[in-house]
Amino acid sequence: MGFQTGSLGLTGGADRLLRDLIHERTGLFFDNGKGDILTDKLSPLVVERGFTSLLDYYYLLKYDEAAQGEWLNVMNALSVPETYFWREMDQVRALVEWVVPRWFEQPGAGPLKIWSAACATGEEPLTIALALDEAGWLGRAPIEIYGSDASTAAVEKARRGVYRERSFRNLPAHLRARYFTQEGATKTWRVDAKLHAAIEWRVANLLNEAEVAPLAAAQVIFCRNVFIYFSDQTIGRTVRSFAAHIRPPGYLFVAAAESLLKLTTEFELQEVGNAFVYVRQPGAG
Repeated sequence: MGFQTGSLGLTGGADRLLRDLIHERTGLFFDNGKGDILTDKLSPLVVERGFTSLLDYYYLLKYDEAAQGEWLNVMNALSVPETYFWREMDQVRALVEWVVPRWFEQPGAGPLKIWSAACATGEEPLTIALALDEAGWLGRAPIEIYGSDASTAAVEKARRGVYRERSFRNLPAHLRARYFTQEGATKTWRVDAKLHAAIEWRVANLLNEAEVAPLAAAQVIFCRNVFIYFSDQTIGRTVRSFAAHIRPPGYLFVAAAESLLKLTTEFELQEVGNAFVYVRQPGAG
């Protein structure tokens, strides 16, 4: 069955309807001429459903009571899996060398909870676990690490713990040799079982409060290279959700290219170690 945009695709205001619905439910905002990208990503799902237009697909997602499972397919289609080990390490070092020691210096300090939001296929939370292990914290102190993504396909790959060469382009060779084992003659590597077991994997949409709340009740949140795909409105909504649940003093790490300065008063930008971190203080906001 053939599928075309135009007469069988998005016409008139239908493109805005679908774009705005995707924005409302996922946070992803396909503006400034990115409509073609949205069309390309969703067209295979339209064909699989037997529809002849994206407008039909819009009505399914918007009004069909049985569309919840279809939204999982949408998230898988729109997922941006670009990630790798040892990325933007100044922030991870600030966590390991500054945040973690100061947390456990406190008398009666309980477990430290770290959440890697939108973790894609798991390289970020594994990097955090690896850095903690290298510093002697993993297994010695009560640290809980959670990795989540809205894409079920991405989380399933994270749960498998097998990675290709592209994921290792920034990881020092001696660390790959220590924490990963090559799978036979293939070009894939399996992560060390101890490291993998240190992370609890979840499926969570950042715009679903019920899914976010238990994860955001952490002392540390990593949400990096996510907001570049969100509108200011959705960023503000997500950050307010984080602020409502994070445990002060809470630390929110975003990518170096992402700024929240004009979007929130609930977190204060501070220099921690050699990195800039958004800090939620008691009573802030």
